[in-house]
Amino acid sequence: MPEAESIRSPSVRIRACVPGPVTASVQTTVNRTSVDGASRPRSIVEATIDATKNRGSLSRADGDTLAEAARLARERKLPFVLSVASSGADVDEGVDALHGWGQAARAIVACSGVVPIIFVVTGPTTAGPALLLGLADLVVFTESAYAFVSGPQMVANFTGVAVTAESLGGAASHRNSGLASLVVADEVEADEVVADLLTFLPDHADQLPPQYQSVDLADRLTPELSTVLPVASTGSYDVRTVADAIVDTDSLLELRSGFAANLVTALALVDGRPVGVVANQPQTVAGTLDIAASQKGARFVAMCDAFSLPLLTLVDTSGFYPGKDLEWRGMIRYGAQLAFAYARATVPRVQVTLRKSYGGAYIVMDSKNMGNDIALAWPSAEIAVMGAKGAVEILHRRASPDERAELERDYEARLLNPYAAAERGSVDAVIDPADTRREVVAAFAMLSSKREKLAGRRHDNTPL
Repeated sequence: MPEAESIRSPSVRIRACVPGPVTASVQTTVNRTSVDGASRPRSIVEATIDATKNRGSLSRADGDTLAEAARLARERKLPFVLSVASSGADVDEGVDALHGWGQAARAIVACSGVVPIIFVVTGPTTAGPALLLGLADLVVFTESAYAFVSGPQMVANFTGVAVTAESLGGAASHRNSGLASLVVADEVEADEVVADLLTFLPDHADQLPPQYQSVDLADRLTPELSTVLPVASTGSYDVRTVADAIVDTDSLLELRSGFAANLVTALALVDGRPVGVVANQPQTVAGTLDIAASQKGARFVAMCDAFSLPLLTLVDTSGFYPGKDLEWRGMIRYGAQLAFAYARATVPRVQVTLRKSYGGAYIVMDSKNMGNDIALAWPSAEIAVMGAKGAVEILHRRASPDERAELERDYEARLLNPYAAAERGSVDAVIDPADTRREVVAAFAMLSSKREKLAGRRHDNTPL
């Protein structure tokens, strides 16, 4: 992990809040070794809400300080890092404290998509400040921290259910809720993780991510991937094994691992270039997409696109998870979020189909028609509207069992292979699994100069 070194810059102009809990300054952190062999410092704007002062309760002046720090980050085009432990708005100050919180929220939102926003939750964070966490690109929780909008007492009063602060909003809870990108032991480890996260990100959206000296061979073969798929088409495996083999050695950093485990999202290096990895996870509900996975993927793809991180998508999914409950809860709206995020992404995009890619899930997992730049497939890839059994059940309902078996074999031979898709231009190349890293590295190298003209509009209307 990179080491962090904090310094106070005399050029910072942020109104001090004394004796309030908020402080802010410009800091530096040591980066990875860049392509020219040097370790270059990275500057950030760092703000801290200290729970030892007034329990971290925010006055209007505190809110103004946070807003000023966010504005400084945006003006200087530097990442904004906020350490949070707050009991909420200062009750003694009344509505003025709420105004300060609103100012801070507005300034942080103005940073969104302009500079990376990373929040570290170091202690109890409740009410309004807890909502600020949802505005960040990445949120790091310490094990002892917790966060919620409505506390245990209010939950008990309204619902009659007694809960503890930890069970309501502890780090373990937010592993599952999707709020926590990463959970670490303490603040020392949190500083290291933040420094590590920043090595994958540029200072601002108008800058490309830093490129590093690769510790791995660009043309390294991956023969282990030739045997990673189970013999049975319904067998499972850990897709992180595939991702690990493709990216640079020991560079894969998975985010939000406890949330929507059927989709893996991670930051990594490919020949020294930072990339975002999105992959279906066959170990969980066969890698199908549901509401949580669609939200997780969409949010991650949008962040990568905002900060010029190329996208590597590994596909093995039989479709969207079926269920009455999911449909009633809005599967259509949430599934559209993932399609929307990929369709508007302008960064270099490489897709590799490992095994199954069916129906609507084929489309939203960065298919060629969604705009990917390079679509690769293993010989084991099955790209179709649906599997053979489902197709025969729909098309030949009156067929006998023997006839159905023969029809399924014919369907598999004709359609469940990557070559039919390649003939139609949906796959650019069918590759040997042992060549996967080499092909992916070459694809991203070719796409490194990709540029797209952005649409001339105020903003799009994401399906929330």
